[in-house]
Amino acid sequence: MNRNFVEDDIRLQLLKHISASSSHLTQRDFAEYLGLSLGKTHYCLTELIKKGFVKASRFKNSRNKAAYSYVLTPQGIEEKLHLLMQFLQRTKNEYQMLEQEIAQLTQELATRNTNDPPDHA
Repeated sequence: MNRNFVEDDIRLQLLKHISASSSHLTQRDFAEYLGLSLGKTHYCLTELIKKGFVKASRFKNSRNKAAYSYVLTPQGIEEKLHLLMQFLQRTKNEYQMLEQEIAQLTQELATRNTNDPPDHA
């Protein structure tokens, strides 16, 4: 898989998780959800914030000082939709390729079975 697709998929998963979440999350929560290292998660979240896709606010009165409120900005919502469209198109293309491969293999097996001599047990 292309590195850009991997990065896009991580960004998409982060944006989806942020938009679906109503609680205060830590980067550790995101890392666990995504199955990534804490460092990689920090890097990805920081990039989303720098690009203006996500706004993060720390809670001054929270007991959990690592908890932030992450919110998608209007640009973040647009980016999420853009990434969803790319993912959907890529998935459709993969599906069509798999359908073609299945048809080809099915045809190959059908041809082979009609050409094989019968088994004599």
